[in-house]
Amino acid sequence: MGLPLERVPDEALLSGLATGDPEIAVAFVRRFQRSVYGVAVAVVGDPRLAEDVAQQTFERAWRHAQVYDGRRGSVRTWLTAIAHNLAIDAVRARRATPVAPEDLEALVGIVSETPERRALADDAAERVRRAVAALPREQARALVMAGIYGMTAREVAAFEGVPLGTAKTRIRTGTIKVRALLESEETR
Repeated sequence: MGLPLERVPDEALLSGLATGDPEIAVAFVRRFQRSVYGVAVAVVGDPRLAEDVAQQTFERAWRHAQVYDGRRGSVRTWLTAIAHNLAIDAVRARRATPVAPEDLEALVGIVSETPERRALADDAAERVRRAVAALPREQARALVMAGIYGMTAREVAAFEGVPLGTAKTRIRTGTIKVRALLESEETR
């Protein structure tokens, strides 16, 4: 590549990842491991499971590096999206029983700021946690149930004891607010 690997642009490093060069793979993982792990631990709340999710994320990036499209976002955004989706899948796979209210509160706490989480999380995960924590509690709960636990609006409504329309509104409004908060931070 000509440049030291630390100075190679993200897109070029990703392209090099597809060649199977072990030095490039190590440089790629080192560059993005904090971001990927931060997103994973923010979603799953378990450092060991987050490590598994991070490993799966890099394996998936390696297998699918050729389909990355820079017009749809940065390499970091692409990777954190993969990590987020895999983390949600991991949480769903672990869910053998319906969510207990105390578990839900713990999960909302995971996406809220704490000193421990802040130390582990990367900027993207930190921004998402702040945005969710800024929501009114009922919207944050609905968003976490739908986004992390994968519950349908009907399931959220039944769990929260509210009409279906109310659950849908909370999920939609929470999503719109989080998206707006994240976009406003990006434009600063």
